[in-house]
Amino acid sequence: MGKLGGLEMIQLYNTLTKQKEEFKPQVPGQVLMYVCGPTVYNYIHIGNARSAIAFDTVRRYFEYRGYQVKYVSNFTDVDDKIIKASQEMNLSVEEVTAKFIAAFYEDTAALNVKKASLNPRVMENMADIINFVADLIAKGYAYEVQGDVYYRARKFKHYGQLSGQSIDALEQGASERLSVEDQAKKEDPLDFALWKAAKPGEISWQSPWGLGRPGWHIECSVMATKYLGKTIDIHAGGQDLEFPHHENEIAQSEAETGQRFANYWLHNGFVTIGEDDEKMSKSLGNFVTVHDLVKQVDPQVIRFFMATTQYRRPIRYSQANLTEAANNLAKLKTAYDNLTFRLKDATEAELEAEVKQEFAGYEQQFVAAMDDDFNAQNGIAAVYEMAKQLNIYAEKERVVKETITYLLTNFTKVLAVFGIEFSENDVKPDAEIEALIAERDAARAQKNFARSDEIRDQLKEQGIILEDTPQGTRWKRS
Repeated sequence: MGKLGGLEMIQLYNTLTKQKEEFKPQVPGQVLMYVCGPTVYNYIHIGNARSAIAFDTVRRYFEYRGYQVKYVSNFTDVDDKIIKASQEMNLSVEEVTAKFIAAFYEDTAALNVKKASLNPRVMENMADIINFVADLIAKGYAYEVQGDVYYRARKFKHYGQLSGQSIDALEQGASERLSVEDQAKKEDPLDFALWKAAKPGEISWQSPWGLGRPGWHIECSVMATKYLGKTIDIHAGGQDLEFPHHENEIAQSEAETGQRFANYWLHNGFVTIGEDDEKMSKSLGNFVTVHDLVKQVDPQVIRFFMATTQYRRPIRYSQANLTEAANNLAKLKTAYDNLTFRLKDATEAELEAEVKQEFAGYEQQFVAAMDDDFNAQNGIAAVYEMAKQLNIYAEKERVVKETITYLLTNFTKVLAVFGIEFSENDVKPDAEIEALIAERDAARAQKNFARSDEIRDQLKEQGIILEDTPQGTRWKRS
């Protein structure tokens, strides 16, 4: 596993073509991947975290299969919501964005999301954005009106292809949303802003069209092509970004470069909440921030809960589902601990071929599942079978160190795809606990069960759970 052989077998669902396709990167063994990041005006909620976790899991699987992944995810640090937040918090835009970028890194680190290869920011790429807009004007795809610059959507012949909407339907929807002021400025209701003239007191930059700031969509076109090239392998984000954000990215990018923008488009499902499965969002006020949740729930449980659902499916957030995830994760941890415990009495011998062969069969099931559009539910089912094998082997009277090491190493690699990491010594034993366990073992040997039970109860009050095994007494914190 993890070698380049057979990489072409990965299938993924391409939103652009509405079908599963064989993944063929531009450069064999390499993936150029752009994922839309957060608008940094508040703490991320678990709906935002879904995208980060889903595509971190996709990235990790590509790496497990032997690919090198260049993973770029932006920060939107210039936006109407940020300007509003800065006014409400009496802070500068720079101070607001610095605060919530730091919080994003802290919260995603708690969820074991790997840092992107690069996290570009709008403010750091303003000159490139202005040049990109100027190019679109020069090519006839954009026009300036009173300091605003708009993109001629109808001029791009594939507009609406990603979201699967007709130009007529899009035009009607756009007309209904337009203000009187916008109607007066735009040539066509479908046209969208590339550059916005500054309002008094707003953060702004000098441009050929006067003081202003970028529209929302242009930033990702500029940063994706700047840092990954004119054509990227995979562009990903939440389902809510299909239209208008990703639709507009395609129109802008392909008009400017003359090349296909992204070969594959991946979109993750929503996190829903409540009996009506309402989408979780800040605008609806029904969200739970990661910043608060990780103080109440083990972050590894949250990660496991979200990573083990296939990325395109919705996830229902509930306490019951979190509890189920915690129980399933505990079973995997127990299997890991059970086998780790046997290292102390394992014999030195060659790796047992039949054990390796059985585990390799489960690995093949895991790869087959994940190769099928990253089907995490079927993938984790194979991992549960691995855990059973670990438990069964741990109960054998004679175990081999080389075999245990093989099982633990490969079990760990598979778990890492889901962002789950176990340590051999998550909690270091302290001398007092070990002394009490030794005293209890001696009491049991002397058939002094009253003292043995007394010590067990004493440790239980301290949150220490004892487990008697043929190889000795084990303990863990409850």
